[in-house]
Amino acid sequence: MKKNDIYKYLNLYRDLYGDNIYLDSNVSENMPRDNSNKLDEYLNSIKDCLECPLGKTRKNIVLGMGDPNADIVFVGEAPGKQEDLQGLPFVGRSGKLLDKMLFSINLSRDDVYILNVLKCRPPDNRDPSKIEIEKCEPYLKKQLKIIKPKLIVALGRISAMTILRTKESLTNMRNQIFDYEGIDFLVTYHPAALLRNPNFKKYAWEDFKLIRDKYSNV
Repeated sequence: MKKNDIYKYLNLYRDLYGDNIYLDSNVSENMPRDNSNKLDEYLNSIKDCLECPLGKTRKNIVLGMGDPNADIVFVGEAPGKQEDLQGLPFVGRSGKLLDKMLFSINLSRDDVYILNVLKCRPPDNRDPSKIEIEKCEPYLKKQLKIIKPKLIVALGRISAMTILRTKESLTNMRNQIFDYEGIDFLVTYHPAALLRNPNFKKYAWEDFKLIRDKYSNV
């Protein structure tokens, strides 16, 4: 529809129904969400964060990448060396493996959103500390609130423990669908763990088949 046609339609609508516009409820419910601007604005507001000591040691803050309207979000624990250098999540060997895993279920980075619990790299890739998690977790929660995914996939024990507030082992958390603030939550292996222990790949494949069969077309 051309711009002039839109003006004509709106003028006609106003003559008939006044200044208020009424939408059919089915139309408004089915309209695709667009979180791009909202997410960009939020990420821009936290990009200079110095809330914990990691802000002073990082080279780049790693906020996330992918589709801001994604139905599926993957959450790792923290950036590694390559992520810190490039400012993007999962770009090292683990990232290449994650790409292959996504491809195996007909998905790519453009179809999902990928982020970490921590936005800055801990020295020597150690586990996140309690204070680091406390300072960074509100950022994660806000990102998830903006994106509104239908499924969150925790990559590894640390991210799952942090979000679910549990000390359960990864083995016990797998093969279950948890509820996180109304969002389905699934736990699987971190790609780095699969690189260290290739025998775990068959179990990760089971998790990804569940993602494919139940969520990839939501």
